[in-house]
Amino acid sequence: MQPLHKEQPTASGPSPASGLQAVLRQQLASDENVLAALEVDLDARQRFAPGLLVLTDRRLLAGGADGWRGWPLAADLSLRHTDHAGVGVIELLDGRQRLAQWRFTLAVNVQALRWMAQAERQLARLYRGGGGEPAQEEAEADDEAPDAAQPPSTWVLLRLGRFARPYRRQLIAGFALTLASTAATLVPPYLTIPLMDRVLIPFQNGQQIDPWLVVGLLAGLLGSALLAWGLGWARTWLLALVSERIAADLRTAAFEHLLRLSLDYFGAKRTGDLIARIGSETDRISVFLSLHALDFATDVLMIVMTSAILFSISPWLALVTLLPLPFIAWMIHIVRDRLRTGFEKIDRVWGDVTNVLADTIPGIRVVKAFAQERREAERFREANRQNLVVNDRLNKTWSLFSPTVSLLTDIGLLVVWAFGIWLIAGGQISVGVLTAFIAYIGRFYTRLDSMSRIVSVTQKAAAGAKRIFDILDHVSNVPEPAQPVRIESPRGGIRMRGLGFRYGSRSVIRGLDLDIRPGEMIGLVGHSGSGKSTLVNLICRFYDVTDGAIEVDGTDIRRFGVADYRRHIGLVLQEPFLFFGTIAENIAYGRPDATREEIIAAARAAHAHDFILRLPHGYDSLVGERGQGLSGGERQRISIARALLIDPRILILDEATSAVDTETEGEIQKALDNLVQGRTTIAIAHRLSTLRKADRLVVMDRGQVVEVGPHDELIARQGAYWRLYEAQARRVDGGDAEPEREPVHAAHPAGA
Repeated sequence: MQPLHKEQPTASGPSPASGLQAVLRQQLASDENVLAALEVDLDARQRFAPGLLVLTDRRLLAGGADGWRGWPLAADLSLRHTDHAGVGVIELLDGRQRLAQWRFTLAVNVQALRWMAQAERQLARLYRGGGGEPAQEEAEADDEAPDAAQPPSTWVLLRLGRFARPYRRQLIAGFALTLASTAATLVPPYLTIPLMDRVLIPFQNGQQIDPWLVVGLLAGLLGSALLAWGLGWARTWLLALVSERIAADLRTAAFEHLLRLSLDYFGAKRTGDLIARIGSETDRISVFLSLHALDFATDVLMIVMTSAILFSISPWLALVTLLPLPFIAWMIHIVRDRLRTGFEKIDRVWGDVTNVLADTIPGIRVVKAFAQERREAERFREANRQNLVVNDRLNKTWSLFSPTVSLLTDIGLLVVWAFGIWLIAGGQISVGVLTAFIAYIGRFYTRLDSMSRIVSVTQKAAAGAKRIFDILDHVSNVPEPAQPVRIESPRGGIRMRGLGFRYGSRSVIRGLDLDIRPGEMIGLVGHSGSGKSTLVNLICRFYDVTDGAIEVDGTDIRRFGVADYRRHIGLVLQEPFLFFGTIAENIAYGRPDATREEIIAAARAAHAHDFILRLPHGYDSLVGERGQGLSGGERQRISIARALLIDPRILILDEATSAVDTETEGEIQKALDNLVQGRTTIAIAHRLSTLRKADRLVVMDRGQVVEVGPHDELIARQGAYWRLYEAQARRVDGGDAEPEREPVHAAHPAGA
């Protein structure tokens, strides 16, 4: 298919994506509508370069450093999405051949999936009889997309009720205290009526006044003030305690639910975003409940009770007092809709800022090794700039709203003064009544202004609650069985029949059959991407199979309780993860109740005891975050000791020796020999020589088992395993010559 536009020459270096969007306008016809656009960040040679994919109502457009190309939408067009090794690919096909492909880092993956979904819906609507309204389809797509940008409704705060239910007695007591303290604050303005009419005005006119009346009125003012203070203190203290506990329960529930979710959920989320949700969002809700919700309840009670008192004193003057209310209510309604979407955007942008920190700080060694400090600083600066832009846009709306409410209340107060003077002139009310009215109106309008300001914090809390309930509402793809089968003493036999698994629409394992006998050691081999790690993840039940079943001792593993099943599995990874804490605590992570003797025995079996004793504090030596301060081999042997301590029946070794030198590999191999004794073991290794002790080798290719047998037998067949072994042997032989030449340069320092 020929391009619709000739390729355009570009200036030296690729133009930024914003420049491509500007050039896009020149590529579009006058009546052509853009439906979706996607910014990709890699070129055909997988170098960082901006590019733009555009879906219009009639064609696909692609622009970048090499110019622009276009393809009319047709019935035979289709799109395919794949990802591997951190790079995503979108391919455009016409049924016979691949027309084009575009690459991007997985940071763009979510946007790429949404863009593809929009393109496929457009093709279906035009050529494949796809029904449904576009708006409805887009809404459904947004629901399916992670973190769909639906504006948070204030009603989501009502869902906090289930966390407030255990504290309902304290909340009822807090409401009673709020009611009483509000009533106490309304007493002083009412006492100003006799103070003005029976004391001050008669005294000014030369009349004799009753001293005890003055003392009584002043005592009433003091008593009501002290009572309001005491009740307000008790109310604030009680409700602050309750709100902190509600927030703590919410935080705990979100974290516990997060731990129960399957790994695919974490694959689509950023660490910084999840930390921000469980940390700062719950703090925001706690502040809302302890301060602003309490203020809102006080404001409502104050306005209702003040209105009742005003109507009881002078109905006409009360009606004049309420004149600004409709205008303020209308403004609150308008501003609330803008704040609702604005605070959701702020939360997402702040998540981007946190993500940069969560990426850079744990990876600071890599940042420094590649001298990318300036690049990471620029990433943070850009995320921070976006945060400022969104906040400035929201503050522009809020800065106009708040002074306008104050202006309306001031105008209302002026109208009350004018109308009250007119009523006094007509003899309908006294000066004391007007004075009391002004005092009440001051409190009324202050509370009205406070209520209008609460709109902002309410929408912030609603946005935070929505992001937390997005976690709580997510259902794990690895569900617990309704009636789990107990595992008493498993033998470790594993059987797989018709096994299939897909990542989204991409099939990774297809029709796999395999039997592993109890106590047998199996080596999984194959090219990268053949499905070895995925198969191990399925056996651990990090994911659930989409077809077929995995049985342990004749029982489908989906019938076991997840935690109960995983207690019998030991996992040793290529990159062992150690927690911040002591060596002993890391070894005993799977069995926190283990004795020191059991920990030392596991370390001895893992050949870790000697190097642990050389540390300053032995087993009580602190391990830095992610194992900082220990070598890769030392971390691996602690990981093996951790697996030994739980005495698993099934053992998974995922590239356990691939990241260490030959001498360290020997130490780790001795530890592994102790670990695999009497256990069903599944080992993955790219160094095929490390799997010679396996009872059988399982060769995988494209998600299927292509060969099974012992090492010598598979070598004799000269099939897939033999080709892998020979290719690796050639690479090793070719690499041996390199180290012999390197010392020539090392022996002669510069200038020698």
